[in-house]
Amino acid sequence: MAYLSSRCVAAFHSWWTRRHGHAPPTGDTGARPLPTEGQAGPGESTLWRMRTTVKDEPGSLAVLCAALAGHRVDILSLQTHPLADGTVDEFLLRAPAEAAADEITRAVALAGGRDTWIERGDAHDLVDAPTRVLGLATRTALDAAELPLALRQLLGRCTIRSLPATPVAGPGRGPGTVPVEGVLEDTVMRLRAPEGGVITVERPHLPFTPTEFARARALVELDARLGPRMPRGQDVLTLPEGNDITVSRADTGDQAAAKAMHERCSARTLGMRYHGPIGDADRYLNHLLSPRFGRTLAVRTASGRIVGLGHLLWDGDETEVALLVEDAWQRRGIGRELLERLVGMAVEAGCVSVYAVTQSSNTGMVAAMRGLGLPLDYQVEEGTLVITARLGVEERLSGAEELHVDTATRT
Repeated sequence: MAYLSSRCVAAFHSWWTRRHGHAPPTGDTGARPLPTEGQAGPGESTLWRMRTTVKDEPGSLAVLCAALAGHRVDILSLQTHPLADGTVDEFLLRAPAEAAADEITRAVALAGGRDTWIERGDAHDLVDAPTRVLGLATRTALDAAELPLALRQLLGRCTIRSLPATPVAGPGRGPGTVPVEGVLEDTVMRLRAPEGGVITVERPHLPFTPTEFARARALVELDARLGPRMPRGQDVLTLPEGNDITVSRADTGDQAAAKAMHERCSARTLGMRYHGPIGDADRYLNHLLSPRFGRTLAVRTASGRIVGLGHLLWDGDETEVALLVEDAWQRRGIGRELLERLVGMAVEAGCVSVYAVTQSSNTGMVAAMRGLGLPLDYQVEEGTLVITARLGVEERLSGAEELHVDTATRT
């Protein structure tokens, strides 16, 4: 079957438009539930992350520190972000467990702080900034697919989307022109991606500072200088009938081998995977294989021929998983193996859920998702089945407390 119904094609392109470019998961912000009444014992404390803007004049920081000390709040670390009309001070605080967020922000406001933002912290925040940045740079240096995740960990809770230089979803979807130095606009920064596209970072709850912009730009420049790279490790697996296969990462360098697999796949298999005319399948490969938009696993035979592909594509808090197994190699457990590995990657990256876009007639994909043993949600849109698996990461986010106070109008 070369073509699906027009409704299915329209549904797929609607999904593609909404779901691509892909973004990394926003992950765990470090926020934790408040202790319930009676939980906080004597001497117990809570970590807080706080930002506030103070006047850039001698003594302003000292007044703020004294106000915090007056409420038995200990300053564990401090970073300063100079602005044109003041300084943003970023604190990691240890406060008595009974101290509420609004109590701390009131003290800060009375000491001259404005535009104060506060949320719960945890032990991960105790790692000092230079150490954390070096760790992120190392991860980025080893794997180009780590750049979006490293940016998210560098900047905290934010949405990162990568748009390719050449749109894959038709005209009118181009990223536009971004200067080499990038663009910073309050809660949005846009950076030129090494391959020519645009990386857009949005954080509506907290404006970016010029210091954060410089750090993000430096990380992107590091990625550009190092060029394409990917971990080359592989796992050898033996199928039930005795054949050995290898599972390893794949990128745009594997595009020719992936196209060759397309040619060996039936029209039905390609239609199940790409939800549209099979003639369009090849044009998505460069995007799907790019580490900028996610991670790809390839299954190869002993001769090196690709017979299966699994994609993990960033989409904010969710992550899309997609599988394609060559007809002659189906029903051997390859799809299940790929899916389990992709879900493992999603958990490590802090994803809250993964979803698969398929058709109800794709019994193999439906069975593979059920085989994960995770809670599943099903949704049908215009004949397209969307199966979402919840990964359990959201429990780490439940009870998060965040407070953003504009104290400019307070007396």
